[in-house]
Parts: sequence; C-alpha cells; structure tokens
Amino acid sequence: MTIEAVLFDFSGTVFRLEEDESWDVDMTAADGRAFDLHEKAELMRRMTTPVGQLVEFDERGQYAWENRDLDQELHRHAYIQVLRKSGVPSLEQAERLYRRSIDPNSWKPYPDLGETLELLAAQDIPVGIVSNIAFDIRPAFAARGWDSLVRMFALSFELGAVKPDPRIFRAALDKLAVDPEAALMVGDSAEADGGATALGCAFALVDPLPTAERPDGLLRALRAHGLTGRTG
Repeated sequence: MTIEAVLFDFSGTVFRLEEDESWDVDMTAADGRAFDLHEKAELMRRMTTPVGQLVEFDERGQYAWENRDLDQELHRHAYIQVLRKSGVPSLEQAERLYRRSIDPNSWKPYPDLGETLELLAAQDIPVGIVSNIAFDIRPAFAARGWDSLVRMFALSFELGAVKPDPRIFRAALDKLAVDPEAALMVGDSAEADGGATALGCAFALVDPLPTAERPDGLLRALRAHGLTGRTG
C-alpha cells in the first residue's frame, strides 16, 4: 500500500541530546575534574535510552522510573536519581543537567530532518511525532520553522499512554485520518517504536548515532519505503 503518512519518534530519531562546550560547567565528577568524552556520552545515553533500566532505584524511584513518561514530576525524580547514581556528585549539578535535558533548545536535529520534512510536505504526506516524553518538544521544531511541517504531536505525557502501547499510535493515526496500513513509523527502538506494527503500520529502524555520524538516515528510511529523496 502507498504510504500516506509518516510518524517519527523524537529522541534518537529526529533530534538527539548532545552536549557542547556550554555543558562543561555542569559536567564535573566528584573530584572536580570535567567528565571525559566517554563519561559524557554515557550520561547522555542514560538520559535518553528508550528502553531498559540502567540503575537501581528505591521504591519511590522505581515507581517514578516506570511512569516517567506520563508525568513531569515523576520524570524529574527518576532522572535526577539516574544522574546521581551515574556519578554526578551533587543534587545541584544534577538539577542543572536535568534542566538542560528537558530544554528543547538543548536538542540537536539530525542533519537531514529539514529536508525530510520538506520532502514529505511537497508530496502532501502528513507527518506526526510520536514520543515517549514528559515535556513539550514542539518548541524544538518551532525554533527552526518546522512546526508548519508537522501535522500533529502524540506525546505520552499528554495522552496517558507510552509506546509500544497501541493507543499512542492510534491517537496519531486518528488525528491524521490515515489507516495504519498506509502509515510508516520511523524510530530508533524496535521494541517501543516497532509497536506500531501491531496496528499494521510499516516500520523503519534508524540508528541513534551522534548527529554528525548519521547525515541521511531519515532520507534512507523513506527511500526504503518508496518515498524518494537524496540518499547521500
């Protein structure tokens, strides 16, 4: 069937949380030294991994972790614990890092995202963003003038459902008025994003590499499903 709509995951798919020089003041180890590149990368991974649990929690923390994408305060509580248990030495530093992580302006788009959105708009193929997340990511698109290219956002904390729950995909498809069999879901997690296949959607898996290492992954995913575009 011809693809009539494309759904994208957010983190690791169309945007990625990546540190820059301005993060260094907030990323120091207990002995006062700056975290090295490996340690920084591991912190970013722990803040954005779509599935799996990377640290042990107390009872309250476990509940917060399991429901983090449904409630903003639970999200904060869970990830402050993740940061502290991952070597961030103080609550103050963890709070600063956490605030950066939920600031849409701290997220970097993949290099081909603008071209991908424009390609789909030129073919009158509506786009939806389907994300397990506890904060509003719309400003990340609006800041780059891409908000007009995204038809709808299905965000877990607004809908009360997290991927792979079919309800979050169904909400997106209903808003776009497209049958599942005519939709493509693009994401970096076969477990979470691949849940769209339970409804009958096609699925394209992309690698959540650093943005500089994945210049055209979105365009390649579209091309693999019959949507033409540059492939690098």
